[in-house]
Amino acid sequence: MTNILVTGSSGQLGKTLQDLAPLFGQFTFQFTDKEDLDVTSPENIKSYLKNNPYDCLINCAGYTSVDGAEDDATVASLLNARAAGFLAEATAKKGALMIHISTDYVFDGKKSKPYTEGDSANPRSTYGKTKLDGEIEVIFNAKRAIIIRTSWLYSKYGQNFVKTIREKARSENELKVVIDQVGTPTCAEDLATAILQMIPGIPNRIRGEIYNFSNEGVASWYDVAKAIIEMEQIKCKVNPVLTKDIGSRAERPHYSVLDKSRIKKEFGLQIPYWRDSLKRCLDTMSAKST
Repeated sequence: MTNILVTGSSGQLGKTLQDLAPLFGQFTFQFTDKEDLDVTSPENIKSYLKNNPYDCLINCAGYTSVDGAEDDATVASLLNARAAGFLAEATAKKGALMIHISTDYVFDGKKSKPYTEGDSANPRSTYGKTKLDGEIEVIFNAKRAIIIRTSWLYSKYGQNFVKTIREKARSENELKVVIDQVGTPTCAEDLATAILQMIPGIPNRIRGEIYNFSNEGVASWYDVAKAIIEMEQIKCKVNPVLTKDIGSRAERPHYSVLDKSRIKKEFGLQIPYWRDSLKRCLDTMSAKST
């Protein structure tokens, strides 16, 4: 039986993996957060892993505030890059599989067709740069690892765009949402399911391979906001604005749609359309609040 260790288990993806764990009886799970396992400390990592055997490590830990990283680059680098390297070194000594989560923000967004795994990375933000550094750490230090780049992650947990729009639309008459950032929202449940489905099929000899995963389809943040309000039947007007007019700290890619051909072909995944997954997540949120 495969023993899976999850870091960052209090985040969106970590909590979603906890929800799904009972459905994957072929695995045993260890869910850790910073109170259990300090991923920024090589000594703590060594001590914890010595006493807690595992076969696969899913690294969900990281610094996720895109704008915050501009002012807190040292901490972002520690969590997104150096910690990834520490964990990669530990998995290498163990001979375990490492699954590392990365982001579409490693791209500059200047393309006009979906990014493949082979496209050159050129991050424009501190967040994106630290996540790319984390990928490099995993590639150089882990002996058996895959990196999954995803985009616009949301769930019923934590703070994310979907929850923010849903809440604001209930209390405000109008919202301004950017229309010139185009990508694909990703439901954490779909990503977590894909990861757990992939594990048995990951080859023994695989080192630092990169895969893209998001839901299917293309949307702007404006499109997503409109969909949320329509699905929730909220009376709130959404006004499209340009990125330059909202004054965000970090530069975002204007286009970051991910090509998922590789992951679908190699692992036989069926990936849901973004609107279908959004509706499912919103229904879950509504059920939870009643």
